Amino acid sequence: MATSDFWQRVSATAASSEWMEEAQGAITRNSPRTSKLWMLMDAVTVLAAVIVATSVEAYIKLFPGVREFWQMGLIDRRSTGLLVTLLAGFIFALIYISDRLHLYSPARLGGFLSEQRRTVQACFTSGLLLTGAIYLVHASSIPRGLVLISLGLVLISLSVRRLVYRVFLYRRFERGVGTRNVLIIGTGPEAHALRHHVDNIRHLGYTFKGFIEFPGASSRFVAESGDVVGDLDSMFQHARKHFVDEIFFTTPHQRELVHEVLQKARHYGINLRVVPEMYDGLAWNSPIEYIGQFPTIPLHCGHVPELALMLKRAVDVVFSALALVVLSPLMLALAIAIKLDSHGPVFYASERIGKRGRVFRCMKFRTMVRDAEKRQAEIMHMNERQGVLFKISNDPRITTLGRFLRKYSLDELPQFFNVLKGDMSIVGPRPPLASEVREYKLSHLRRLDVTPGITGLWQVQGRQDPSFDSYISLDVTYIENWSVWLDIKIILRTVVVVFAGTGT
Repeated sequence: MATSDFWQRVSATAASSEWMEEAQGAITRNSPRTSKLWMLMDAVTVLAAVIVATSVEAYIKLFPGVREFWQMGLIDRRSTGLLVTLLAGFIFALIYISDRLHLYSPARLGGFLSEQRRTVQACFTSGLLLTGAIYLVHASSIPRGLVLISLGLVLISLSVRRLVYRVFLYRRFERGVGTRNVLIIGTGPEAHALRHHVDNIRHLGYTFKGFIEFPGASSRFVAESGDVVGDLDSMFQHARKHFVDEIFFTTPHQRELVHEVLQKARHYGINLRVVPEMYDGLAWNSPIEYIGQFPTIPLHCGHVPELALMLKRAVDVVFSALALVVLSPLMLALAIAIKLDSHGPVFYASERIGKRGRVFRCMKFRTMVRDAEKRQAEIMHMNERQGVLFKISNDPRITTLGRFLRKYSLDELPQFFNVLKGDMSIVGPRPPLASEVREYKLSHLRRLDVTPGITGLWQVQGRQDPSFDSYISLDVTYIENWSVWLDIKIILRTVVVVFAGTGT
């Protein structure tokens, strides 16, 4: 569900004074720069193409001398050294030229045909450099046919890989996944044209969240009443409220003001771009990136450990898949027991608030009577938690079997399906209910910057602590100090907590 739907559900009744409090701490945002990863993948692609071309040619003998070259290259040290040097030079040239052609810039910022054209250009140019080097060093033992086939395989592999990734990216954008929320400073013609771009060119992956009114700026355009969400003073409160990733500065003004906005953007971890105009000095040595037809200068781009996050997602998928396979007999037995123990469905699906306000259905084994939600109002006076949390040790709505499931956290096993879908992670903050988020202050939204988890720092360290402040503090501590090693330690501690039977 889109973020806008989240605010319709959650913030409609929230007191405005609560949302206007200043957010605390830096906010981590997804960075579009994955150039190192793409460079590594290009190098691996070249190596794979050379190995495949050599292996195939050694057997089909389309070009003479391949088998002899392969055998000689493995035996003769000079031939092997020359081959490795030429191959390394080709990889370096390909990566350098690709970088100069901006092939490692975010794919969403450019078009598909342009990307394919630049891919051909990079392969062709680096291929010419390779053949020129072979000629200059008189490497007559290297079959020319092998070089041509290797270059062809590299070109096809890079083109197909970028096409597949782009299709995958576009499909995610269509589902509202991975898009970047933007605010536009100004209400002039440039601002409206940019808004039209981000709304209509979907492959850019942007979602427009509103205009920021600029004081004293004259404009022949008048924004619709619902499009102007605030002014410069309240801009970063709105940015926090709408989970904004980037702010576009389209209105020329004093350099000092842009500097001030830039400093705040760095503090809040929000990317800032300006449409080039009069910002002398601020954009020196900064590359121009095109958003559709609009040249923009990125003044600040947040840093995210992409490789570590990819590893975290890979671990989530592998771990949850293995857990579902290994625990499937136990889950089947529990499902049958729940059905025999009390009337009602086996599973309980509740709407939870996930990363950046996305609403998803969190799966659990049912541990309460069928009409538990209707009876909650009757027992609110028994709440043992502080703040917006609700928890009762001896909740009368819990079934006999449900009490056992909760004690050993067995009711949460179906959440591995949520992990496979990507709604949850193995480790992360607990996914809150919409009713809880409705009571959040602005600074509490910090815990929605990441994917919620089955277990987390609060679950293993402060599970019995009734304090809501402690609950928020532990989640923020996890977010600000996250690492793969921290996840591993939390998982190991979770095993101890589960076997100790401390759940309620």
